Amino acid sequence: MASELRALAVVSAAGAAAMAYARFATSRLAPGIPRLAALLPVLALLPFLPFAFSSIHLRTISAFFLVWLCAFKLLLLAAGHGPLHPALSLVRFVACAALPVKVLDEKKKPSSRCFGREFVLSYAAKAAVFSALISLRCYRAEMPAYAVVAFDGAHVMLARLVASSAARGGGRLFLASAAAVARGVLGAELEPQFDRPYLASSLADFWGRRWNLMVPAVLRPSVYRPVRARLGAAAGVVAAFLVSGIMHEVMFYYITLEPGTGEVTAFFALHGACVVAERWWACRHGPWRQPRAVATALTLAFVTGTGSWLFFAPVTRSGLDKAFVAECEVVVAFLEQAGWKAAAAVRLVSL
Repeated sequence: MASELRALAVVSAAGAAAMAYARFATSRLAPGIPRLAALLPVLALLPFLPFAFSSIHLRTISAFFLVWLCAFKLLLLAAGHGPLHPALSLVRFVACAALPVKVLDEKKKPSSRCFGREFVLSYAAKAAVFSALISLRCYRAEMPAYAVVAFDGAHVMLARLVASSAARGGGRLFLASAAAVARGVLGAELEPQFDRPYLASSLADFWGRRWNLMVPAVLRPSVYRPVRARLGAAAGVVAAFLVSGIMHEVMFYYITLEPGTGEVTAFFALHGACVVAERWWACRHGPWRQPRAVATALTLAFVTGTGSWLFFAPVTRSGLDKAFVAECEVVVAFLEQAGWKAAAAVRLVSL
């Protein structure tokens, strides 16, 4: 853990310095080729930073933030679009570029939702089910094929939901006293990552409005809209899913440290074609009328089934799913030990 914390400090410092350079360079250049040329050193540096981590979690998260989101934001900046602008303050620019952070619209009041009972119950339920899945992991080899498909899908989805809830809710609880200060200084807050994807009633609803919302936020202006303007909406959807598939292959390389197999790209190409088919059907025949519960069940079954077939295969085949669970257990043990030490220190101070 100590080596990972040192690597985190180095990567954070290098990323902040690179973003500061990007702001300085683009503030003196017009959008277009000159800006892109000035940003090439930063774009060349970003893919190497995640390799500072040996932890699968930290390597993957840093790759997602820097190699995907940050790189796309910088490419949009080179074209004069996107959330970044040289006129932003240095702190705001660095935060918005290197993290999943959005600058608040000054005309809109920031959300004032508190950390309440609804969040606690939701997070506790997700964490309890996720913990049960980890406990059942040792029986995976004995499960029938159809059960493995459902098990892997539920495991990964709940892992992402628990992590998202912890980051968005637990972070607010821990930093409640500093939330107002941070909002005032940065004028920014974390992008929501998920919006109850287990309630999605269609693939377009799942991918466009509920799952991993930071990705559509960068793919719309960088891929979908330019392609739609030239070739139409259907081509824009397919192009966005293909780019997402390619970038997921890159993310999987940071997870497995092995060349991509094309399965993840095939997964997103399939889903892109299905989203186009959904829209075509709706335009020709009107929306497909069925109970919301049925639509949700069919959507989640399709996502889970195709995900186990194509999306999860590179990870489970290499055995990294077990390494993922082992890292979770190490982190839980580290936090538990730190909690006991903190409690002991508090008791000593109170004596």
